[in-house]
Amino acid sequence: MSSIKEFNALIQVLSGEQQVIQRTDQKAFTLLSVLGVFMVFFIVHFPKLSSNMNLIIFILMMIYMISAMGTIYFLVRVIVPRVKINKVETDIKFKEKEEIINPTFFAGISQFKTSTQYAKYLRSVTKSDDQLYNMFASQVFALGQINNTKNLNIRKSIYFFISALISELMMIMIVAYLVFKDFLFI
Repeated sequence: MSSIKEFNALIQVLSGEQQVIQRTDQKAFTLLSVLGVFMVFFIVHFPKLSSNMNLIIFILMMIYMISAMGTIYFLVRVIVPRVKINKVETDIKFKEKEEIINPTFFAGISQFKTSTQYAKYLRSVTKSDDQLYNMFASQVFALGQINNTKNLNIRKSIYFFISALISELMMIMIVAYLVFKDFLFI
């Protein structure tokens, strides 16, 4: 009975981690789309910016470019996270260490040449409650590591995005001031 509770708790955590991954990916794609809209906005206003170029606008333009590239870099790292997860090892009878393939992840599944080999391995892993629990715990841990990496990168990308947005808006405000200053102080 307690093993059922343990499995249910593990499945709940696994489900929660998968939902966090989906939400983080959605945030990344949305932020990338919004950045694209603002980049188009920047390109449309670039002729006005370049015709009124001064040191302040040039510095803001460099800040914008660096911030936009930083945003894109960290958003790509959210979408395709690079996570180094330590290989799971176990002691076998003769104190030899053997790598356990996690058959619930694409990387583990793709190590098998045929579906028959995969089915045989999956059946052998699921025979023991301890091995099955360890397999799911390993998956939950891996998803937690992936979520941690994704969340760190989404946070960094948001900082870069905000700096790009502020620099773009400041450039537009400065150009608007330069264009209309004669009309403002009549």
